Amino acid sequence: MKLYFKINYVTKLGERLVLQVLMDNQTWKSYDLYCENTFIWQGEVDYFSKEICYKYQVLDKDNQLLQEEIIPHRLFLGYSFKEYQVIDTWNSKNFPENYLNNKIFRNTKQGFVPEKLNVRKKHTHLFRIEAPLYKPNWKILIFGEIPELGAWQYDKAVALQEVDFGIWEVAVELNVNHDFTYKYGIYDDETKKVIFIESGENRITSANNNNEILQVNADHYFVFDDARLWHAAGVAVPVFSLRSDDGFGVGEFLDLKLLADWSRDTDLSIIQILPINDTTANYTWTDSYPYAAISVYALHPQYLRVDALDFPIAKADLEAFNNLKSKLNQEKFVDYEVMMSEKWNVIKKVFNENASIIFKDKSFKSFLKENKDWLLPYAAFCVLRDKYKTPNFNNWKTHKRYVAGKIATMFDAKHKDYSAVMMHAWVQYQLHLQLTEAIDYAHNLGISLKGDLPIGIYRYSVEAWAEPELFGMDFQAGAPPDQFSDLGQNWEFPTYNWEVMKADGYNWWKKRFAVLERYFDAMRIDHILGFFRIWRMPIDATQGVLGYFYPAIPVTREELHANHIDFNEDRFCKPFINDSIIHHTFGEEADVVKAHFFELNSNGLYKFKPEFDTQRKLSDSFKKQSWDWKEEKLLSLAANVLFIIETTQDGDNVYHPRFNMEKTLSFANLPEWERVKLAEIYNDYFFVRQDDLWYEKAMEKLPALLTSTKMLICGEDLGLVPDSVPVVMDQLAITALKVQRMPSENIPFYDPKNASYMNVVTASSHDSSTLRQWWHEDREMTQQYFNQQLKQYGTAPWDLLPDFSEMIMKQHLYTDAMLAIFPIQEFLATDHRLMNENMDDERINVPAIFPHYWRYRMHLKLEDLKTETAFNQKISDWVKDSGRK
Repeated sequence: MKLYFKINYVTKLGERLVLQVLMDNQTWKSYDLYCENTFIWQGEVDYFSKEICYKYQVLDKDNQLLQEEIIPHRLFLGYSFKEYQVIDTWNSKNFPENYLNNKIFRNTKQGFVPEKLNVRKKHTHLFRIEAPLYKPNWKILIFGEIPELGAWQYDKAVALQEVDFGIWEVAVELNVNHDFTYKYGIYDDETKKVIFIESGENRITSANNNNEILQVNADHYFVFDDARLWHAAGVAVPVFSLRSDDGFGVGEFLDLKLLADWSRDTDLSIIQILPINDTTANYTWTDSYPYAAISVYALHPQYLRVDALDFPIAKADLEAFNNLKSKLNQEKFVDYEVMMSEKWNVIKKVFNENASIIFKDKSFKSFLKENKDWLLPYAAFCVLRDKYKTPNFNNWKTHKRYVAGKIATMFDAKHKDYSAVMMHAWVQYQLHLQLTEAIDYAHNLGISLKGDLPIGIYRYSVEAWAEPELFGMDFQAGAPPDQFSDLGQNWEFPTYNWEVMKADGYNWWKKRFAVLERYFDAMRIDHILGFFRIWRMPIDATQGVLGYFYPAIPVTREELHANHIDFNEDRFCKPFINDSIIHHTFGEEADVVKAHFFELNSNGLYKFKPEFDTQRKLSDSFKKQSWDWKEEKLLSLAANVLFIIETTQDGDNVYHPRFNMEKTLSFANLPEWERVKLAEIYNDYFFVRQDDLWYEKAMEKLPALLTSTKMLICGEDLGLVPDSVPVVMDQLAITALKVQRMPSENIPFYDPKNASYMNVVTASSHDSSTLRQWWHEDREMTQQYFNQQLKQYGTAPWDLLPDFSEMIMKQHLYTDAMLAIFPIQEFLATDHRLMNENMDDERINVPAIFPHYWRYRMHLKLEDLKTETAFNQKISDWVKDSGRK
């Protein structure tokens, strides 16, 4: 079979196009194309399979890759022709068909049966367009200037058939000997009318006068308008926050079925949740932090409904269990420690009573085999964590280093830990069954689930133990100072060793995405900025303010000297402390503090004593002896530096300006001319020199990950956002997050009406206060918002009233943004009867406080919420009226 390819692509002098064809689903074979005239690139390929996968690349004169298609083309050519002429278009990742044809789209087409295309020898043209239509009564048609395509008459247009998810084709016989124009449109099968024709210029193609060749017009990008693109609304709520009669003082996976029922009643088609991976490190409330998973694969046992396992709770234990269940269900917040302790008591009893049956369960053994790559290390880790009373594998007496062969022996039935590792594996199996049940139930109602992918891993996790080469264990990740924290954030996660991950095509990430895709239809990537660069701190720092971006183009001695700065590493990189600073900072306590923590240098300045000369040492010392309010001051002095030192692989020191350098006492003690010079270097470092590097790093990683999944990908891009971030997210069709009170521009709040399609709009998030709380944070801002954004006259009310909450919600719903997703608290705030009497009980997280107790629970039961018919109808009306159903 011979294929002739033709594509219009504008190249620069010295550039050329290459066609890459996937052979045997394994290797890519290159075919050179030639340019005949006006950027029409052509080539031919001998190919002997009914389906072909290929992509185009742009090379320079030295055969260096300049650009390539991220999404490959796929064509079915199993017809009675021996030759095909493929008229092609460059396939951009941000064409709608490439991000809308996702798992959510496929959920809406459950029971989809592909139509069979009838291609006969008499046909001259096959038109193919990829257009995911979310309304089942919509069809694609084609019409054009020639009679066979209706002569631009709607009632004579030719209907296409949906041969695969979102792929429409039709074969026609065209008796024409000249180029002709055409367009695609949407036909409503219910109203029997053409409801939309592509806007913009007409498409154009050529005649085909060779009856031995079928011309395939492989069109891309149906030209949607905003009204015909898919829009949806959703609710965001952590699973642990769900309240139901069947829960155990905490939300569980099976509660998602009740939430799906409510979502159906309100026409909310997306449920967004926080990470659900196991975070059990110490069995204390600090494990409630959902972004510190001990496994990126394992599910958290807190979400297991222990009275719905494959085996029942013993009758003798039921009364005590139900009494505690009743007590915990009445609690205002999650009592993490009590809840987890009792769940494990039940799990252990049920498992031990039924172990002999469990070990023989074919379904369980199949699950174990299918997931052995992550499940075996995880189960072994849990047993060793419990045995040695710590997740810190460096402190274990055995198995400090992961050796697969030694760990495998624990799964031998004769091993003393066999029952223990099998219990942890069985718990994961039970969690998988319950989560799958809930998701299947939601899908059957037309509801999709959006998950949350944490950017980091816990320092003492299975992955850090089993695959330490993938992580920078000598560093910790976090975020620079922002609206959440003046001191920045230290998440204490290790950083990623991206070069090692790159070597095998980011397989670690692809496996992670594959497991998530079992459950989720969309995925929020937490802190997507981490794929561009991460804010990292040395291990001896405790505050984010002592971090720097990595990778980054650092400041060198040569650059400083070129700016006439007499650089002295001690002066610029170590805490600047003199008598004046000590007395100003500690007042009457100055002499006591000075004697205990500092020693005098020969230059008349002070330095911390060796036992206190890092933030980590100071923090450790405070655990032994409290210094009250002085502790924060001492940590601040330890951060009173101008630059952070980075030692390169060559052993050279380079430097990164400390964030908010100009606010330090060290900076204030410099002469004015030197402050001016350093400010110029600071601005160049943070806002100019890094963008090209960060663009390059993101484009190395993200395309490989995005093409490995069918989930809709959304990026949390809040914080200090480089200019390269929106560019990359646009090119890769990653939806961005718009939180109204956290605008990227230098404005007080964002108007959601300005949000373009590739955005998720919301009024608040799990990291922020609720709208009702925000209303009280800054009265001047509230007044400005009340008058300017809500267009209201007079003085803003003291509390945010339900009518104004509703107005805010509607302003987000009636936008061009793809998704409008709101925390459950904001829905309830639109009704006097249903809102929580104590607004402060609804805060999920306070980023400035670490560790924070994540224990928010809905104050209403899901069963009761479902009975609120008028309230639910109100929300449904908003959604339908805003075109999000």
